[in-house]
Order: sequence, then structure tokens, then C-alpha cells
Amino acid sequence: MTERKRSHSRGSARAKRRAQREQNARPVKPYINRRVPVFELASEELLNLIEGNAETVLETIGIEFRDDADALRRFKDAGASIEGERVRFPRGMCRQLIQSSTPSEYTQHARNPERSVRIGGDHCVLVPAYGPPFVHDLDRGRRYATLADFENFTRLTYLSPSLHHSGGTLCEPVDIPVNKRHLDMIYSHLRLSDKPFMGSVTEPSRAQDTVDMAKIVFGDDFVDQNCVITSLINANSPLTFDATMLGAARVYAQNNQATVISPFILAGAMSPVTVVGTCTQILAEAMAGICFTQLVRPGAPVIFGTFSSAVSMQSGAPTFGTPEPSMVIFICAALARRLGVPFRSGGGLCASKIPDAQAAYESATTLQSAMLAGVHFMLHTAGWLEGGLAMGYEKFILDADQAGMIEVFLSGVDDSVNGQAMDAIAEVGPGNHFLGCAHTQANFETAFYRSTTADNNSYEQWQAEGSLDAAQRANRTWKKMLNDYELPPIDEGIDEALREFITQKKAAVPDSNF
Repeated sequence: MTERKRSHSRGSARAKRRAQREQNARPVKPYINRRVPVFELASEELLNLIEGNAETVLETIGIEFRDDADALRRFKDAGASIEGERVRFPRGMCRQLIQSSTPSEYTQHARNPERSVRIGGDHCVLVPAYGPPFVHDLDRGRRYATLADFENFTRLTYLSPSLHHSGGTLCEPVDIPVNKRHLDMIYSHLRLSDKPFMGSVTEPSRAQDTVDMAKIVFGDDFVDQNCVITSLINANSPLTFDATMLGAARVYAQNNQATVISPFILAGAMSPVTVVGTCTQILAEAMAGICFTQLVRPGAPVIFGTFSSAVSMQSGAPTFGTPEPSMVIFICAALARRLGVPFRSGGGLCASKIPDAQAAYESATTLQSAMLAGVHFMLHTAGWLEGGLAMGYEKFILDADQAGMIEVFLSGVDDSVNGQAMDAIAEVGPGNHFLGCAHTQANFETAFYRSTTADNNSYEQWQAEGSLDAAQRANRTWKKMLNDYELPPIDEGIDEALREFITQKKAAVPDSNF
């Protein structure tokens, strides 16, 4: 064989091995049906203590609802005490109202019905990162995000089988005026993907635009009676909700759309330095916010959310992947189950600026804590870098691979006749191997999780394929995914109506960065 032929043969073999690694033979599922029990970290006594302390916070300290007379009126009519913008709740009021009307689980319908997700119960939905103003990749480094980046991450999420949800602000496209970029972002979710999505919350009118665009796709009556949007409403911790978040929450609740009421906590700065103190504050803030949605429209779907990290007591910088925030996730998940509402937390959180070992270790800690705690809506599953300031292309691919492993683990152990493999044991017998037996041949395509990013070949094979590290392999993967991307189908009339809506909305107001 000539050297040229040998080189071509080696190249073909390498391409074949790459294709085998990149192939995902597992059936695509719209969400995870959990078959693994949750891990209970907190005792009954500890949970009772936190719940009692949260009631004391609500009753004696209260929550501020700023610049929103409608919210204050609703709380007063429901029996709360109002002093200025401070609302104090009679003991048990929030819990009773939440448990009397809030759904314990709900379906968020996708444009493609086969992609609709079930949130709550024994289900888990994995969602990409949310909110970064910067993006990062190995070729261009760190830079401000653009609409092109946002569209790229929408495509990558659509193509990632273990990410069940299109997410929301995948990155902040700073090349579009602030008051108009939400239109392009929502259109991207609705056109470039057919998975469920999150709506805009940066101003109440933008939340309404989201609802109106959803009505174009799903129809007015369907939206009124079904959830097609889930959106993130952050408390302005400590113990405060501002008018922007309240206004967006009101729009979504009025339209029967789901909100994630999520205290945003950097413990030590925005909550006490202790786990129990932080959990107490989170529970009080979340219950007050959930209560508000139920006063707007009883039965509107809502998720108890938390984002909890800590700050360094030496520098004041946020830290990730440390033990205490994991404890908060476990405890708050249990509190949400006792309250009877779905729970959001977790994600591939890290402080690293690049997809390196620090990023991997810190992200793995939070992802696995959320997986074991019983999180229903795992925001920030893929892409998070630099404490949430950057969305990483390579990090996204590496995290999406971890999402696939989470999906397999939570799906539980196969104890069927095939899973028991008694015929294989009988066929092979003592002293032989299982590689060629009928059971192995029947199952080899789906046996064991196949990582899309890990290299498990020999050192020589790894060298022959370019000596690439995980980030370099991920760089190749996201480029190939975008190159191979194809638009999901959509009714041409609906697409035209969406584009006309956007054109009219943009023409109606001048550009603004507010």
C-alpha cells in the first residue's frame, strides 16, 4: 500500500471513529421521567425550623413591593398588613393561598407538540444558561454578544437532544437596541427552534409582546387556557420585589403563563452567611412572590426558584461549586416539595473564564447536586462561564454532554427482561466473553452512554487525531452542528404574521437603550 493510500485509510478510520463518538443512538425524549429517588439532606426538624422562621420573617419583617400600587392593593385585600411599600403577612397566609391554587405540575406546550415538557412531579427539564452579555469561544475569545450569537445558541440548543427547552436570554444581543431586542430574541426561539421557550421580563410591555407573539403561533384561546411560556422573575434580594419584575409577573400570570419566582442570592452579600439563614430568606421571598401570582390569577402555573451562590469573604467576588450552595439546593428542593410546587435551581455554574478544569469541577458539583436534589426546571444547564457573564460555545457543548449523562442517570436502571440479561449470561457461560453474544449484538448501539466530547481512545490514536483537548473537540463539534443545522418547519402564514408584528412594533417607537 502506498503512503498516500495508507494516509487516506488512516483518515477514513479517524473520521469513522469521530462519527461513532458523535452519534447519539439514544431515543430523543422531550423531558426526563425521573426513576431515581431524590436525596434528602435536611431532617424533618430542620425543615420545620426553616418554615417557621420564614413565617416569622413574613409576619414581622415583611417584604417590600416597590412602586406597584396594584400589588399592594391585592395584598391588602387578601388580608396582609401594608405600611408604605412593606407588606407583612399573617402567619400561614402565603402557604394557604399557594397550596389552595398553585398547580403542583404543569405542561408547557411547544410549537412542536412532540417537544412539549412536563414541569413538576417526577419530571426534569434541562434548560441552557440565561442572561450573559458576553460570549466566548476558542477562536475569538471573549466579546460582547450579538444577535448572530443569540441565534447560534438557539440553533445549538435546538440540536442538543438532552436540552429539553429553548431557554430565554441565551445571551444579550447588544447590537440591537434594548427596547427592541426582545422581539428578535422571541422570534429566534419561535422560528429557529420548536422547543418550549422563556419570555422577556425586562419591562412589562415586553412581556406582553411575548404573549402576543405566542398568540400568533398558538392562538388566543389556547394561550389563555394553556401554558406556552415560562419566564424568570427574580426577587431583588434581600426581601424586595421591584416594579419591573412585578409588572412582568403580572402580565404572565394574567395570561395564565408560568413564572419562575426566583430569589437571586449571593450569600454573604444578599442573604446571611449561613445555610439555614439563606434558606429561610429564600423561602420567605419565594412564597411572597408566588402568592402575588395567585392573587393576580388563581391557578396560574408557577415555579419556586432559587439561584444561590456565595461571595468570597476575602474579595467579595461570587464563588461557585462550593458545598454551601449545594446544601441550599437540597434544602430548598425539599421545601418546594412540602409547599407543593415545582422547583428550579442548579446548572453548570462556574467562575472560570474559559472551559478549563475549574469550569468542569465547579459545574459538575452544581449539576449533580441539582440532579440528586430533585430539581424540575434546571436553568443554566449549559454554556455558563465567568459567573454568568459569558456564554461559552465550547462550554455549551461540554455541558450538553453532561446533560445527556444526567438524562440517562435519572431515567433509572433497566430491570426489564432485556436489562436482566439472563440469556446473555447463559449463552456465554464460564470463561468466555460477551462481545459477540446475541444480547450484546442486539444492544450495542444503545448500551452505555456515548460521550460526544470525551476521548477514550489509546494515546496513539489521540495523537493521530490531532492531540486535541476537550475544549478543542467541542470547538469542532459546535461548528459542525451549526453547519448541519436545518430550520424546523413552520406555517408560512404564522411566520409572516410574526415578522409583520415585529416590523410594526419596531417602527412604532424610536431606538432606546433603556
